Amino acid sequence: MKKRWIVLLAAALLFSGCAGNKIEVENVIPTEKIEGSSLYVKKVEDLPDDFILGMDASSVIAEEQSGVTYYNFAGEEQDVFKTLAENGITHIRVRVWNDPYDANGNGYGGGSNDVEKAIEIGRRATKYGMRLIVDFHYSDFWADPGKQMVPKAWKDMDVRTKADALYAFTRESLQQMRSEGVAVGMVQLGNETNSMLCGESHFENIARLMQAGSKAVREVFPDALIAVHLANPERAGAYDGFAKKLETFEVDYDVLASSYYPYWHGTLENLQTVLNGIAETYGKKVMVMETSYAYTGADTDFSGNTISDETANIVKDYPFTVQAQANHVRSVIDTVAHTKNGIGVVYWEGTWITVGMNSWEENHEKWEKYGSGWASSCAGGYDPDDAGKYYGGCAVDNQAMFGPDGRPLESLKVWNLVRYGNEIEPRADAIRDTAIEVDLKGTIELPETVDAILTSNELVPVPVKWNVTDADLEAMYAGGVKTYAFMGEAEGLPARLTVSMISFNYLKNYGFEDGVADPWQTEDRGGADQLYIENKITDSLNGTYHMHFWSAKKDSVDFSLFQEVKDLPAGTYAFTISIMGGDAGDTEIYCYALVDGVEAGRTPMKITSYGNWDTQTVTGIAVGEGQTVTVGISVICSGAGNGAWGKIDDALLNRQE
Repeated sequence: MKKRWIVLLAAALLFSGCAGNKIEVENVIPTEKIEGSSLYVKKVEDLPDDFILGMDASSVIAEEQSGVTYYNFAGEEQDVFKTLAENGITHIRVRVWNDPYDANGNGYGGGSNDVEKAIEIGRRATKYGMRLIVDFHYSDFWADPGKQMVPKAWKDMDVRTKADALYAFTRESLQQMRSEGVAVGMVQLGNETNSMLCGESHFENIARLMQAGSKAVREVFPDALIAVHLANPERAGAYDGFAKKLETFEVDYDVLASSYYPYWHGTLENLQTVLNGIAETYGKKVMVMETSYAYTGADTDFSGNTISDETANIVKDYPFTVQAQANHVRSVIDTVAHTKNGIGVVYWEGTWITVGMNSWEENHEKWEKYGSGWASSCAGGYDPDDAGKYYGGCAVDNQAMFGPDGRPLESLKVWNLVRYGNEIEPRADAIRDTAIEVDLKGTIELPETVDAILTSNELVPVPVKWNVTDADLEAMYAGGVKTYAFMGEAEGLPARLTVSMISFNYLKNYGFEDGVADPWQTEDRGGADQLYIENKITDSLNGTYHMHFWSAKKDSVDFSLFQEVKDLPAGTYAFTISIMGGDAGDTEIYCYALVDGVEAGRTPMKITSYGNWDTQTVTGIAVGEGQTVTVGISVICSGAGNGAWGKIDDALLNRQE
C-alpha cells in the first residue's frame, strides 16, 4: 500500500518542479487505516490503488472570506484541504465559471468561482498531495440539465467563433494553472450536459464545442483525463444515446462521468448497469462525479435545504445520520469499484456549511458580499428566472461532511476506511419510520415494536413506547379520513409514527406498487406506443409506481384500465382515481363503474400538464349481494405536439353506506 502513495507523491513533486511557481508538496494522504473511529464501515473489496476518492470543495474560499473556520479531528484550526487529504481524499474538484460577476464586480454567488479561485484551490490541494478535477461549466453561473447559459462575452457569437473562444479560454485557464504548479488530474468539458452546452442544443454544435475544449486540454495537460459529465442515469437509454453521438462526431474524451443523487436518480443497480454499458460498448472509463447524502434533516443557515425531513417524492435509502451518510458513500464507491472501467467517486460540496448560526440577516449580508450562498441578488441580471427570484444561502449545508461549527463529521473518515474496513460492533443508529392504516370502523392497534436501523444498515425489531393518549385515540376515531403523526422512543432514539385513518379500499394493487398491472386489465383500442406500469417516484401521485401511457401517433391513445371486484358486501360505494398528463389535444376521459356489466355512473376527467393531477370520483354505486363491480378509467386523446402522454395512480373503492 505504501508504494502507491510514494508514486503519487513523486508524481506531484515532479509536476510541481516543472512549473513556474513551485509548490512544496506535503503528502498527508494516509498510507494506513485511521484507527479508533466509531463508524461501522465494511471494506470495499478489490478497491484499486488508484481509485479516485474525490471531494468538490468549490465554495471553500467564499466560505473562509465569510468567516468560516475549519478544524481537524483534534479540534485544531487547520487548512481544510489538509484535513480532507488526511482522511483519504485524493482529488479535489472545483467548478470554473467564465465571469461570475456583474458589471460592478459583484459576485454571483455559489463561491463566485472564476479561474483565479480555481488556481488558489488547486495550489492548496496540490500542496497536500491531491490532484485537481477542473469542472469547466462554460457559463458565467450554474450549468445543469435545466440550463446551460452562454457566458456574457460569448452571447452573440456563432458556434464557430464560440468554439474558438472556448478553446482559447480553456487553454489559457489551464496554462495559468500549470504555471502556478497546480497538479491537474482531470478536466470536465461542461457540467451535466444532458441536452445542451454553452447555449447550444444541436448536438453537432455541442460536439464542436467539446472538441475545442478537448484540444486545449491535450495541449496543456496531455496526461490529464478528459471527462464528459451527465446527470439522470435513471432515464433509460439516455447515456447510451449521448455516448453514441459523441462517437459519431469523434469527440476526444476518456471518461463518461455521472451524477448520482439517490433521492432522484434511481437505484445503484441501475447506475451500474448504465455505466457498464458505456464501458463495454464504447470502451470509456466511468465514474460518479457528484453524489451526496444528508447527515441531518435540519437546516443550519436559515435558508432552507433541498433535502429535509419534509421533502416529498424522494427516495431515502438511509436515515439522515452521520453514519448513514458514510454508508451511502461506501455503497456508491463499492458500486463504481465493481463496475467495468470504474475509476472513482466524487462527493459534492462536502465543505459547504453555514456561514453563521445567529440569524438570516447576518448570513444574508455575507452571502451577498462574498458569494457564499448559492446565489446573490446580483446574479439576477444574468439568470433572472432562477437566481433572480430565489437567491439565498446554501441549500446543502445538511449534506456537508463538516458540521456548522467547521468541525469534521466522523463520516469524513469513510474515505480512508473503505480501503481497510472497520466492522466494529453494530449499534442502533436510527429508528425506521413506522406507518399504519386503520379502517374508520376498525380498531387502532399501535405497533409494539419498530425496526432499529443499525450502523451496519441491518434492521432489528426493538420495543417502542408511543406518546399517544386516550384522547388522541378518541380524536382519531371521530376525525374521519385523516393522517396523524406521533412520536415515541425506542433504544433511546426518537421514533416516528403516522396513523392514517382510512375508509377501506376494496381494490387490490390500488397504487400499482406491486410493480405489475395484475389484477388491473387494459383494453388498448388504439395501439398506443407505451402502456405499462412505470417505476418513477417523481411522476407518481404516491409511492413509486403508476400506470404510464404515451404515443406519438394521432388518435392512438385510446384505452381503458379497469379492475373487477367480486364478493363485495351489499351497500353503496364510491370509486376514485387520479390522472395527469399533457400534449393531449381533443380528449374524452372519464372514470366509470359497472355493476354486473351495467353502467352505474361515470365522471369526466381531464389532463393538462405535468404534475397537475385530476382526481375524480363516481359516487352512489349501489351493489347487491353477489354482484360484480367493474371500476376503471377510459382515456381517449387525439394527441398534440410530441404525442399524448399521461400517468394514472391511486384508485380507491370505498364503502359509503
